[in-house]
Amino acid sequence: MTAVTVLLALLAALSNASASVLQRRANVQEPDEGTGARAALRRLTHLLRHPNWLAGSGLLALSSVLQGAALATGSLSLVQPLLAAELLFTLVVGSLVFRRAPDRRTWLAFAALAVGLALFLVAASPSAGRPTASPGSWLVGGGGALGAVALLVALARPTKGATRAALLGLASAMCFATTAALLKEAVGWLDQGPGAMFAHWSLYATGAVGIVAFLLLQSALAAGSLTASQPALTLGDAITSVVLGWALFDEVIQLGLRVIPEVIGILLIGIGSLGLGHASAEGQEWDAHVRDHPDHGTRHPHGVRR
Repeated sequence: MTAVTVLLALLAALSNASASVLQRRANVQEPDEGTGARAALRRLTHLLRHPNWLAGSGLLALSSVLQGAALATGSLSLVQPLLAAELLFTLVVGSLVFRRAPDRRTWLAFAALAVGLALFLVAASPSAGRPTASPGSWLVGGGGALGAVALLVALARPTKGATRAALLGLASAMCFATTAALLKEAVGWLDQGPGAMFAHWSLYATGAVGIVAFLLLQSALAAGSLTASQPALTLGDAITSVVLGWALFDEVIQLGLRVIPEVIGILLIGIGSLGLGHASAEGQEWDAHVRDHPDHGTRHPHGVRR
């Protein structure tokens, strides 16, 4: 089932990346109408009628289904690190949609991320583990993760700039990893029928923790540049998923001499994430404008961040 799991996880990453690019394109094609609640509401109303934004929303829903299917067939320790490939797919799909390629340094950053991801997963070879976790495991593992998130948020409150962005980024990553673990728990109950899944608390906890993760992500992005938050987001999600997979579902990764390539892989992922954040922080926003083209219309877009 490993090949199926990898394929489903990569398709989920591709779907999520395509959704981000399409919704980004819809955003930059809308004029800047100022700030405030009324302006935001008008903008949202316009976006709800935009084909690219609607297509992106559909792809986000598809990505959630594909991620759930991947978690149902494979380990949390395998699926979540693979979802970091979303960054790679975003670069490729965005280059096609915006008809504007990123610079060479950005390509090198993504290459480092790709090589590091592959090296880590091949060396670690995560096992499948159990489909569901015991209540005691959730009390320790899930409670520990949420406690760590609360601690990170508390530590971030008196800080500013890069430190705050990094702490909130790590808190968001841990929440996203916990959301994935809850989703794996929920789909694990499908063996007993859809009714068992909808009757289990994990399905509803997935949505609640997911909302917290999203809000923390917005706070991290507002606190500082991607240079500070992106490595924490990428590495935090992957590493937390490995820990939760071990604590909740009895998943294991290979150790011994394999620790050396695993550490090298993690370092390459960090370098790639840092390079990506640095390029964006310097304003090299290759996705900020849509080039004039017959199918783009005549409107001059503004570079509004998603």
